[in-house]
Amino acid sequence: MSKAHLPELKKFRDKKLPLKLNDGRHIKGILRGFDPFMNLVVDECVEMAISGQQNSIRMMTTRGNYHYV
Repeated sequence: MSKAHLPELKKFRDKKLPLKLNDGRHIKGILRGFDPFMNLVVDECVEMAISGQQNSIRMMTTRGNYHYV
């Protein structure tokens, strides 16, 4: 089994990022941590709903598969 490589996300740590999750939600928050499997810890999260409403999530973890907006 091959060893997972550390993602190139160091330059984004402690910066606000927009993310689009696999379920279609758009999230903005500060990247606090990650691992070689691309799991993310995002702080001060806000979900941007299609209706324009913003829902505060505070802190969340995402599992490996995500896309930059």
